Amino acid sequence: MPNQSKYEADIASIRNMMERTTKFISLSGLSGVLAGLYALMGAGVVYFMVYFPQSPLSYRIETIQPFDTVMKFIGVALVVLVASIGTGLWLSSKKAQKAGLKIWSVSSKAMLINLAVPIVSGGIFILILLMNGHYGVVASACLVFYGLGLINASPNLYDEIRYLGYSEIIIGLVSAALPGYGLLFWSLGFGVLHIVYGLLMFRKYDR
Repeated sequence: MPNQSKYEADIASIRNMMERTTKFISLSGLSGVLAGLYALMGAGVVYFMVYFPQSPLSYRIETIQPFDTVMKFIGVALVVLVASIGTGLWLSSKKAQKAGLKIWSVSSKAMLINLAVPIVSGGIFILILLMNGHYGVVASACLVFYGLGLINASPNLYDEIRYLGYSEIIIGLVSAALPGYGLLFWSLGFGVLHIVYGLLMFRKYDR
């Protein structure tokens, strides 16, 4: 029995060492929660800029055509993106420092490359959609390509990130079938899901 306990401890130590070298374990669950809150606030700003006083639950068949309105959407999305990335880097850096790890490592580089390929491709595709006036499926494209990015980067992250990616893709596909609810699905995918997964990861890995 003592030998068995020693072997189990050795295996756990080896597994922990391998995880530190292959996975970006400094990702903070709290950053996911805050990113979700930023997304919900951004969606609220868009709602009051464009749709108010219509109900947020009402189905919309009209297309947002004015260029200045589209630019407002893009501006809000960029603010949410910058705030989310900045918060994520800050909290992940603090977590890495606390654990005695470097935030910029082989695993973080691999994670960024794997994440960037679908995200950059999706960003270019979304710009093409905007240039051609296909605004109704922009929200769904954001969700689908983001989900693909998470799945592609998941080997270098916690396993839960893969399931977040699947969830984002499913919501994105449903959003594509119901483009009149794009803002709601965007809020659900980038807002609510981030908060839920962020809380789960915070309880499991950050405490």
